[in-house]
Amino acid sequence: MTVLLATSPLSHPFFLHAFLSGTAIAAACGLVGYFLVLRAQVFTGDALSHVAFTGAMAALAFGADLRLGLFAATIAMALLFGTLGRKARPDDVVIGSVFSWILGLGAFFITLYTTSRSTTNGTAGVSVLFGSIFGISSSSAVVAALVAAGVGLLVVLMARPLLFATLDEAVAAARGVPVRLLGYGFLALAGISAAEATQAVGSLLLLGLLAAPAGAAIRLTDRPYRALALSAGLAVLEMWAGLFASYSVPKMPPSFAIMAAATAVYAATFLIRRPAPDPRTADPLTRTAVPTGT
Repeated sequence: MTVLLATSPLSHPFFLHAFLSGTAIAAACGLVGYFLVLRAQVFTGDALSHVAFTGAMAALAFGADLRLGLFAATIAMALLFGTLGRKARPDDVVIGSVFSWILGLGAFFITLYTTSRSTTNGTAGVSVLFGSIFGISSSSAVVAALVAAGVGLLVVLMARPLLFATLDEAVAAARGVPVRLLGYGFLALAGISAAEATQAVGSLLLLGLLAAPAGAAIRLTDRPYRALALSAGLAVLEMWAGLFASYSVPKMPPSFAIMAAATAVYAATFLIRRPAPDPRTADPLTRTAVPTGT
């Protein structure tokens, strides 16, 4: 029994920290990702992944904490997208106009960081791009878990009005739902989730953690609240699968293992035959079930 406990992944502090923070981050990304997919804002998540890299490199270039740059850049850019878009729902033109500029700015900051600071951490850029979840400290893991839990709670609290505004914006506004404020709030939560996910899977791969579980959940069920919960559950299971796979095969990067699990689950949903949605309870435009109070 003692031998089994000693060889358990959870007996190692680095794995326990990754497990704690990764679980909370995955759950938050699953919840936020569901609405990103439902609101056709996946491109926003892709843009935020590049913003996360640029913000982190800017913070390092100016001697600030990497996480400060991550959160400041992603939240600020998410809100900017909302301001430039219609009713806080950014379109592809707005995002595309900013996309290339952000990438160029990131290249500038990483060059500035590596050439102007005497205490340069040569692996910082790689960690931001591909994640370093096994390198998260105890304090960072607790902070990440608390922030991600807060994001998840806020998404759950605003889920009903946000779903209403997503499926029928005009009617929701006529009923007094603060559509624009909800849009800004959701984009801010998306920015926070992007910053947190960067620490787990890296800025290049965070879109997969936001989009793949949500895409799989939407393919498996038309009921919005069930899909919301399923998206979070799948994201957590895929995070766990990736962490344990990477621990079992040390040469396998955890970010790759997590994304491989997410991709495999999404691909598997194409093998499942799902009955067509009931036309009496489905929205004719989105083909998504309209909430009926359950």
